[in-house]
Order: sequence, then structure tokens, then C-alpha cells
Amino acid sequence: MSREEFAAKRTVDVVVLTMNDRDQEFRAAMASVVAQQGVDLRLVIVGNGVEPDYVPEGAMSVALEVNEGIPEGRNVGAEALATGGAEFVLFFDNDAVLPDPHTLTRLIAQFDRRADLAYVQPRIADPVTGETLGRWVPRLRPGDARRSGVVTLMAEGVVLVRRTDFDAAGGWPGHFFLFHEGVDLSWRLWDLGRVGWYAGDVEVHHPATNPARHGPFYRMVARNRVWVARRRLPAPLIPVYLFAWAVISAWRFRASGNLTTVFKGFAEGLRGGHGERRPMSWRTVWRLTRAGRPPII
Repeated sequence: MSREEFAAKRTVDVVVLTMNDRDQEFRAAMASVVAQQGVDLRLVIVGNGVEPDYVPEGAMSVALEVNEGIPEGRNVGAEALATGGAEFVLFFDNDAVLPDPHTLTRLIAQFDRRADLAYVQPRIADPVTGETLGRWVPRLRPGDARRSGVVTLMAEGVVLVRRTDFDAAGGWPGHFFLFHEGVDLSWRLWDLGRVGWYAGDVEVHHPATNPARHGPFYRMVARNRVWVARRRLPAPLIPVYLFAWAVISAWRFRASGNLTTVFKGFAEGLRGGHGERRPMSWRTVWRLTRAGRPPII
């Protein structure tokens, strides 16, 4: 490779968390990252409460004494690579796979087409069925999962973020532990005047698992919705958002037997713990609404 070709490579920091519980899937995920072409990668493995038992050659590792949760683990990983000056940071689940060695260059190409993009999310598909779950398509009407376009939210498991925007927004809300951290981050990125993009023509693989398999799912989903509202919405919109999601949650989880847990989560969020309050501007509210998703649903 010539010096000119090396200099032309785009720089990407990759942050991956592990709890040493998916050995085969984790190794496949890392092999797909290391195989990426046309990019200069730096990779950090964050052991969330563990010492990582597998670290690809040339990668860094960080071991957290306790499981700090997904968003804080990602913050730790991003901070570990902060001095490298990379243009982008990829947050990548440890059971995802980049099926094409040019996946990252294709995602980066989206940024080159639009200078206002803060983040790009690929289309996530189950590797066995090819199915893209509705929750992986970050718009109100998933419809055709292959349709690309501007989005106001993100599926956090595989997302490429411009590093300067990530730092300016303040990173992930670490104390959320799990669920809805992508809502909080994407709204802050939009409040910087930036935009999100869903690349429906760029496929990555991820097993179509049910998030309710996590024990605290119903409580944390409800609590973190309240926290997002209290942190990011103008005061008049907070009760509108909470009422809308109380109704939606009652309908969505009515048959699960977990409605009591859901409303306990809402109550927990109302009691506090949301952290900083930095509401978005009314201009951002209007921009989000024009983009297809007003920040009350």
C-alpha cells in the first residue's frame, strides 16, 4: 500500500462491550470488524464487570470492576480512544456482524453526501431470517425497511457517529444503564443543529432477540422514558409526552402481565434521578416534527 493510499483512509474508533458470555458470536463480530477495508481502525474492548477473555490483536481493552451498563460502558470505551483524533466512532454490539468488508466505507459515504449528518445507522437484519424488526427502523412507520432517509432516533446497537458531534453532545447518558439512551443522544445531536440518517441499503447482521429477556426491561423502559422527557423536553411538552407514552405502554403491554411494573417504572422516573436538565430548543422541536417525528411520541 502506498503512502498516499494509507493517508486517504478514513479513521474510525470502534467501541465494543463484552461480559464474556458470547464467545463464538463475539469472535465472529470482531473478525468482521477487523476485516473492514479502506478504513484505519482502532478498536477497544470494554469488559463490563469482567476482564475481557478475548481481545483481537492490536486492540485495546478496558476492564470495569462492575457492570456499569451499556451506555456508560460505551462512554468509557470512547474516552479510552479520545486522544486519537478519529473522524468517526462506531458503537457495535458484540453479537453483530458486518457482512461486507466495505460496510464502514459505505456508511462513511453517507456523511460525504450530507455535511449536516451527525450519525448514520445501517439496516439491521437477522442473519438467519433476513428480518428487520420494526424497532430497528428508527421512524414512526417502519414500512419498507430498505428505504433510506432522515431519522430522529437511532437503534443504538450499531451506529456510526461523527466524533466531534458525539463529544459536543456529551456522550451517552451513562446512568440510564439500558434502554432509551439512543433517544437522549439523538435528541442532543439534533439540538446541535445536526441530523440523523438511516441507510436502508447498508445491511448489518444482528440476532432478532427479544429485549424483554432482560429482567428489568419493563421497569427501565418506563423509567428511562420519564428521564428522557425530564432531561430533554421543554417544560410544556413533558406532560404531553408522558401521557402519550402511558397510553401507548398500557396498550402495548396490556397482555404481558407487566403493567404494574411498567407504572412503577414511571413512578420511579418521576421521583428523580434523571440527572442534568438541558431541554432542547423550540427550533429543535420544530425540526424534529418536520422530519416526521415530533418529540412527544
